[in-house]
Amino acid sequence: QVLVVESGGGLVQAGGSLRLSCVASGRTLVASNMGWFRQAPGKEREFVAAIRWNFGSTLYADSVKGRFTISRDNAKNTVYLQMNSLKVEDTAVYYCAAGGWGITPEGYANWGQGTQVTVSS
Repeated sequence: QVLVVESGGGLVQAGGSLRLSCVASGRTLVASNMGWFRQAPGKEREFVAAIRWNFGSTLYADSVKGRFTISRDNAKNTVYLQMNSLKVEDTAVYYCAAGGWGITPEGYANWGQGTQVTVSS
C-alpha cells in the first residue's frame, strides 16, 4: 500500500515558525524524491520545495527562499519543511508529494491529504 501522510500544520502568528513532517510508506516510495506544494483558496497548487533521495539536493520557490528549509531523514523515509518568518500569504493547505521531481504537480505520482497552515496578522 502506498501512503503519504503529512502532519504539523496549525495556526501561527506572522513571524512565527512551524515544522511540517511527511512520511511516505510503500515499497515504491522507498528511496523517493519528495516535495512540498501548497494551495490557497481560489488559487492553483504551487510548488514550495523539493529534495532528492540521494545527495539531498534541493529546490525552492523564490517566495520561500531564505525562510523555509526542506530536509529529510532517509532512515525514516520522512521529509520535513521548517517554515520560519511566516507571512499571512503563506496561509494554505500544504501537500507532500513523493515519487517524482520538479516544480509542477504533474511531476509527482503520490500525494498526501494535506495539512492546513494558517498565519494570522
